Amino acid sequence: MSSATKRQVPLALQKILKVDVYVTDLICNVAEKCVPLRSLRVHYKLLEVSCHGLLWLAGWLFLIWVLWRPSLFQMQVNFYLGLLIDIVAVAIIKALTRRRRPAANRDDMFMTIGPDKYSFPSGHVSRACYIAFFFIYLYPVHIIFIMPLLAWSASVTMSRILMRRHHLLDVLGGIVLGVFEVFVIFLFWIDQDTSLYLVSSISDEKISGGDYHV
Repeated sequence: MSSATKRQVPLALQKILKVDVYVTDLICNVAEKCVPLRSLRVHYKLLEVSCHGLLWLAGWLFLIWVLWRPSLFQMQVNFYLGLLIDIVAVAIIKALTRRRRPAANRDDMFMTIGPDKYSFPSGHVSRACYIAFFFIYLYPVHIIFIMPLLAWSASVTMSRILMRRHHLLDVLGGIVLGVFEVFVIFLFWIDQDTSLYLVSSISDEKISGGDYHV
């Protein structure tokens, strides 16, 4: 790319990014002295797959079909909308920022497409935070599930740094985005009737209690 068309990064931002790279490397080096990455990489990969966007999109539709409980449709539709918002938002922001992944990152990510090659923000982290906070604040699950949700979300977050998939600021950006998505769903929460209509529009099942058959 010629110097005339190459994107110019403001000097202040360059300094911030350099500090971010340094701090990220420091965290990873200290962590690897305590527990070698090689011994945990399988666990990190499982965490990576557990929060993959395409798997959540397909899996959630399958769950709606398997459970098929109209009383859950409102929660399921709103949750799915948040997943869609997350994937679109992450793709747009990554395409705009185009930050490279850490130099030590391995090119072995599961099912990567398009903007996934960029680093900011972390889509896995935004999704993990969105999922955890959705089921803690918007559709509260039983208290016994809260700690596992938070532990899973925190583990996904830390693994993105320790696998050197992302820098620290990428992860922080993912956290902010995930929380923002929960707020958006809270503001635009879809009601029960609309949820029934949306589910019925993509299904051949007759939903009792309403004229939503297609």
